[in-house]
Amino acid sequence: MNKRSRARRTALWLAVLLLAALLAGCARGSYVTNIGGRRDTEPEPSPSPSASAPTHTPSSHMGTHSILAVDRDSGEMTVSRPTLSGDVSGRTPGTWTILVYLCGTDLESDYGAATYDVLEMLDAASSSRVRFVIETGGTSAWYNDVMESGRLQRYLVEDGDAVLVDEQRDASMGAADTLADFLAWGVETYPAEHMGVILWDHGGGSITGVCFDETRYWDSLSLRELNDAFLSVSDRIGKKFDFVGFDACLMSTVETANILASYADYMIASQETEPGSGWAYTPMGDFLASNPDADGAALGKVICDSFLDACRDYDCDDSATLSVIDLSKIDGFLIAFNEFARNMYAAGEDGAVLAEMIRGIESADNYGGNNKSEGYTNMVDLGGLIAACAPYADGAEAALAALEDAVVCQALGRMHRAASGLSVYYPLSVQGSEELSIFGGVCVSPFYLSFVDRQSQGSVDIGSVDTYTDDAWYDEDGAWSWATSADENGETYWSFLDDYVQTGESPLITFEIEPLLDSDGDYWFYLDESGLNYAAAVYGYVYELSADGEDLIELGETLDVRADWSSGFFCDYFDGWWLSLDEGQNLALYIVDYSSDGVVYTSPILLNGELTNLRLRQDVYTGEVVVEGAWDGLDDSGASAREIYKLQDGDVITPLYYAYLGEDMEDGWYSGVDYVVQGEVEVFYDVMEPGDYLYAFCIDDIYGDYYLTDFVLFTVDEYGDVYFDPDSVDYWFDDAA
Repeated sequence: MNKRSRARRTALWLAVLLLAALLAGCARGSYVTNIGGRRDTEPEPSPSPSASAPTHTPSSHMGTHSILAVDRDSGEMTVSRPTLSGDVSGRTPGTWTILVYLCGTDLESDYGAATYDVLEMLDAASSSRVRFVIETGGTSAWYNDVMESGRLQRYLVEDGDAVLVDEQRDASMGAADTLADFLAWGVETYPAEHMGVILWDHGGGSITGVCFDETRYWDSLSLRELNDAFLSVSDRIGKKFDFVGFDACLMSTVETANILASYADYMIASQETEPGSGWAYTPMGDFLASNPDADGAALGKVICDSFLDACRDYDCDDSATLSVIDLSKIDGFLIAFNEFARNMYAAGEDGAVLAEMIRGIESADNYGGNNKSEGYTNMVDLGGLIAACAPYADGAEAALAALEDAVVCQALGRMHRAASGLSVYYPLSVQGSEELSIFGGVCVSPFYLSFVDRQSQGSVDIGSVDTYTDDAWYDEDGAWSWATSADENGETYWSFLDDYVQTGESPLITFEIEPLLDSDGDYWFYLDESGLNYAAAVYGYVYELSADGEDLIELGETLDVRADWSSGFFCDYFDGWWLSLDEGQNLALYIVDYSSDGVVYTSPILLNGELTNLRLRQDVYTGEVVVEGAWDGLDDSGASAREIYKLQDGDVITPLYYAYLGEDMEDGWYSGVDYVVQGEVEVFYDVMEPGDYLYAFCIDDIYGDYYLTDFVLFTVDEYGDVYFDPDSVDYWFDDAA
């Protein structure tokens, strides 16, 4: 299933979606509580970082030398890492310090989620050998009467007690120097044999990063800023952190792992959005209290197991993922992946092969929604991407083996059983030049970057692109680098995309037999050889005509298409059935994900007057549909909503539909009938409401544009029978014109 921008997507649609507020979910409720502990003193905020917390100015680039170097002639990669220094001789054996960078955001100010996790730390078994050291900030309010907003506070959580030990003036938790100061202070003030770091908050993946400060216009830590922060303290941490973890969504990516491999032994993170329960801190503390000599891998397994248990407790485990990555194995993977990517890029010079690879990549598991209603993270399963291209590019077996070797363990829900442990950026739907410019700064292979660039360039001017040999991508020593700076006019390498607009009439989609509706009511077509070589996906789009015939209401997409990619034959397989509320009201549907077990849909709604999305999961064996709750998707900062709100009695659901309204067919919303939740919300795959509907094929090309065929009219009668009108092709738009 392709996850690109869908047919007739408009700026108005995006503008309305960006107004969505974050909702609670999965559902911890509200926690107004007094955190236990004492305040031995009441320190005033320091006018500048204290002597025990020296200021570090992060570098403005990825280190002082190229970490990944690729020979221009052979294409072979070498990897070098910064040297860590500092004295570790005084660290007490069998001790643990876990530094928690607790950026509360709305997860705390609205729902008390950060407070709840601190309480979990306090509930862990007492031990003088294990401590959590927390820096709080990034939120407008706290759900307890101890922590304060408007300043950075540092707490020592040890032996069931939380003590305020330091305060700093307020600063953005989305800034590299804020994280760097905390890391340096934590390592120097609370050294231990084993040290870990947890970044707690929303996450957005490789492009938007993690820790979105709601008091600073949702400023976040990009991956490059993470590198800057860790690099700036590399001269004093002595040895690598035992682990760096993300209690946040979408951060288990190869781009993240590449950066952290310089500074930590293990990475613990989720490929998917995290349910509201997040990590379970009590089992973590209990384990370390009994096993203070454990390493990051052993602790990571406990974190994975307890995370999945918590997800099950809240009935949020189906889509759960959490991975423990052995970062010592990442360099071996990067070398293998670079070789595979070189072959992958070369294989794509053949148009037919390129089309097959793109179709495979877009069918791979992906994370964070990636659809019209919820937004696009463009995070695709790394193993799935490699496997999709394996038939056409040598080196896949070695790359997959190296990837598997790097994954220590995983916690997986049934919707992501094939998850490989790491994601990678792939532009399922490019959101502009800035996104690709950011990716260019963290990509792990010039050949993979060239593959992505060819797709982006192809949307404007089809042709071969040799990014990996372009002088702009090599430093003065001839090593491939991550140079992405803008010129004096603000233009970057990717600025050509800023003026790109989808046409809906892709000239690359060509036919041997044009789409036609035959006398039997079958709507079908044949792509010619060229059209097949440029087609990425074929699916149906369904619209409903309003009762007065004046408005066109989008019901969304359907995979009810018979497809023969070998011959180029495609035919509708639409039978007039749709997912509907138990009152019989059709929902607008967009596919989030699917596997051999089921399909996850999203449907835009108002929930108690607030814009969000209803998440639905259909079992492919029984047909049963489960309403998982409401999820907001991505906000305009790129942060992924972490919570799936569980519907409660009395909640009001108003189905929403993207629509063309009136004679001028203006873009807008069409609202359905309010539905009041009483007990379990039931959704059925049932015959559509009686009325007139339109059906068209949407054919995505491999470069991001699409071809929308003529529409045909079909009618569903009161008995559920479906009738197609052979004389109806495109009649609505002809009349409107």
